[in-house]
Amino acid sequence: MLVLDSSALFSMENLPDEECVCPPGVLRELRKYNDRRPDLWGDLLMVSECTASAESEVRAAAERTGDIGRLSPVDVTVIALAKDTGGTVLSDDYSIQNVCRAMGIPYRPVGMNGITRKEKWNYRCTGCGKWFKESMRECPICGSPLRSHRKR
Repeated sequence: MLVLDSSALFSMENLPDEECVCPPGVLRELRKYNDRRPDLWGDLLMVSECTASAESEVRAAAERTGDIGRLSPVDVTVIALAKDTGGTVLSDDYSIQNVCRAMGIPYRPVGMNGITRKEKWNYRCTGCGKWFKESMRECPICGSPLRSHRKR
């Protein structure tokens, strides 16, 4: 079974010849951009919710890798659905791939090369230069935005 994220669906003209599923948020993202392919695919693309426990596991793994600030809520449900179903995630999103790798969930890229190693992220304030382990909207010290950097 393949669990598809938005980047996979945006990259494909046709669905793969395997059973395909996605969380409802993926279809909402496609419809937001007036993409009509989900209407054409009909029953070929199953839609399913993930469990709350799998979603919690994904959030915890994303916090450990530092990807939590780089994943959208829909991205989290894609990975969680793969955890629930034992499926393979189809995505070009490097943060999704990184969390999948950390959790032992299989993944495949669609239109780009996939990641070659697991990454960890830290965040640095663009104003005062202070480093943080977690992503925040703004620096709690000076209020400037944070920028992500690979942990060395």
